Amino acid sequence: MKPIALVSLTLLLALSACATPETRIRIALTDAGLSKPIAACMADRMVDRLSLVQLNRLNGLKKLGGQDIRKVTVDEFLRRTRSLQDPEILSAATSSGLICAIKA
Repeated sequence: MKPIALVSLTLLLALSACATPETRIRIALTDAGLSKPIAACMADRMVDRLSLVQLNRLNGLKKLGGQDIRKVTVDEFLRRTRSLQDPEILSAATSSGLICAIKA
């Protein structure tokens, strides 16, 4: 590998590791189909209530369900969240989703 390419790759990997848990969960929620304002609101609330392992499990939600991933209601997101079978994730997602849906 050329030295410039190696330096570029190393820099990109270092920058991606700098993403905060809140940023990662916001992106995961958006990828799961929630609107950007709801995802940002929920991520802000959920990041303090869940462990990193639980937050990482939320990344798999975009793979669930058969409908258009760009149009998901909070109710549909919570249905998908139940499939993770983690009461803490479901509790955090439910309360955050309710509060953030009311704010929106």
